[in-house]
Amino acid sequence: MGEYVQVGTIGEFKDGSKKKVTVAEQEIMVARAGTNYYAVANRCAHMGGDLSAGNLEGTIITCPRHGSQFDIRTGQNLRWMRGSGIAASIGKAIKSPRDIATYKVKVEGNNISVEV
Repeated sequence: MGEYVQVGTIGEFKDGSKKKVTVAEQEIMVARAGTNYYAVANRCAHMGGDLSAGNLEGTIITCPRHGSQFDIRTGQNLRWMRGSGIAASIGKAIKSPRDIATYKVKVEGNNISVEV
C-alpha cells in the first residue's frame, strides 16, 4: 500500500481536462471525466508519447504521437497505433500492445491525491 500525495485541487479541473504531474519520480497524468478523477502513467506504452498532450474524449486518451488509445479508468489499451497497412503491421510486430499503469485517486474536500 502506497502513500497518497496531493496533486491538485478540484478547482483546477473542469470536465475533460488533464494535467501532467511528477510524483516520486513518476510522471502521471491526472484527468477529470464527468465527476470522476483518474490518474494514469503519463507516457504511452507504445513509444513514450506525452499522454497529457493528447486528446481526451470521455475516458479515452489518445496519444499525440501515433494515435494509441487507452481507457483512463483501467489503463487498458484500446488501439495500439493509428492506421493500418505495412507501417502499422511492422510497428505492432516490433512492440506488442500493452496497457498503462493506473493510480488510485482520492478526493478529500478540495484536494486531489494520488497513491504512489
